[in-house]
Amino acid sequence: MQISQTHIAPPDAAHESFTDAAAAVARLEALYRQAVGFLSEHFNAVMRGERPAARVRAFYPEIRLSTTSFAKTDSRLSFGHVAQPGTYATTITRPDLFRNYLVQQIDLLVQNHGVPVQIGPSTTPMPVHFAVAGNPGVLVPQEGVLDFPLRDVFDVPDLATTNDDIVNGVLTEYPDGSRPLAPFTAQRVDYSLARLAHYTATDPTHFQNHVLFTNYQFYVDEFEAYARKVLADPASGYVAFVAPGNHLISAPDAELPVTPKMPQMPTYHLKRADGQGITLVNIGVGPSNAKTATDHIAVLRPHAWLMVGHCAGLRNTQALGDFVLAHAYLREDHVLDADLPIWVPIPALAEVQIALEDAVEHVTQLEGYELKRIMRTGTVATIDNRNWELRDQSGPVQRLSQSRAIALDMESATIAANGFRFRVPYGTLLCVSDKPLHGELKLPGMASDFYKTQVARHLQIGIHAMELIREMPIERIHSRKLRSFEETAFL
Repeated sequence: MQISQTHIAPPDAAHESFTDAAAAVARLEALYRQAVGFLSEHFNAVMRGERPAARVRAFYPEIRLSTTSFAKTDSRLSFGHVAQPGTYATTITRPDLFRNYLVQQIDLLVQNHGVPVQIGPSTTPMPVHFAVAGNPGVLVPQEGVLDFPLRDVFDVPDLATTNDDIVNGVLTEYPDGSRPLAPFTAQRVDYSLARLAHYTATDPTHFQNHVLFTNYQFYVDEFEAYARKVLADPASGYVAFVAPGNHLISAPDAELPVTPKMPQMPTYHLKRADGQGITLVNIGVGPSNAKTATDHIAVLRPHAWLMVGHCAGLRNTQALGDFVLAHAYLREDHVLDADLPIWVPIPALAEVQIALEDAVEHVTQLEGYELKRIMRTGTVATIDNRNWELRDQSGPVQRLSQSRAIALDMESATIAANGFRFRVPYGTLLCVSDKPLHGELKLPGMASDFYKTQVARHLQIGIHAMELIREMPIERIHSRKLRSFEETAFL
């Protein structure tokens, strides 16, 4: 233990050089465990009434890379290298959770630049809340419970350093002159991991690399039925199904306990041993929920996320149950205006579009010109007013017509825009559930048998699209289209 006039800290640890990615991550894990154990021990002592003689502080581990060469790397790669000489750094949390990701990213850096990475303690304090978060039996008391302010003894979450400045392109250099190596700092990741557990009622360890978002409970029922079906097939590669409350089953006929109080965004995970399974999040209705979910899931660095939900069809030629494949977005959701200006285009991603169209063909057994009977490709408008029909429609309808929009919802553009912002491949396939401009409102009893059949097939299409994406090489799905001028080396 190191004791100074200002704080008590774990023993000093020097930065060590590594060319072996697995060994580097093992060192990150050791430093992280040391910091967490140190803070937890002192926190428990404080809870027993022992007041430390000085401030207690431990630091996140960090990765540093320094290169002096302008040597070009493979120009086809969108990640795994830095653009110019300099020092690059990032703080790390939960290296156990991110082990595979970290090994992959570090290995690419070492290979592409021929220099070692440096692993050691950072200068960023670890908040005590995040240090004890992994212990369900420990609760951090709220302000006023103790006879002294907790922040007088421990570091607490600091919103000044918990932000999206890196992914938003605002932060390109740290005060010490180094540049960001990864899109998120350790505090930002810890914050989202805590929020994910709260909103979804499932532990972040269960999240898979392919995420489906929906706004309707029916998809959840279909997802569970599909999960039980594939769990019965050992050749499927799926090994478990997890429901809110972290209830896990690995047998197709196992019972799932009823969750008495569902979370705000019930989340379900169809798991594979390698993490390449599928997570389904029922985000409910509205762009705020869509932003909240994607803000936090982004730190897990998924390989793709797709919106498969309901929408209003805007063309008279559409029928209930028709599919809409978004190739552009009219953003009137407003929740991301401060982070991603409205003038930023959100392009369709060819790899995702092809996977979705191929999946529709596979499930419906329609192709070519016949596919046009049940699916349209075009602009999806996303708004923040669920009851927009009750206002004067002349303005909105004119904008929708000028944009060539074919469907309207409250989540798709938000999910796509946040995918663009966080460099997560995205896509949208919606199902028409009403046609408000043509007298078909979303009312009980209006859904035809055809519509019900299409909704059942809709989830199958989303799942099959994810399975097609899973087979793509990672460098293909994470293409250069989502990367800006100055990018982090880490995906």
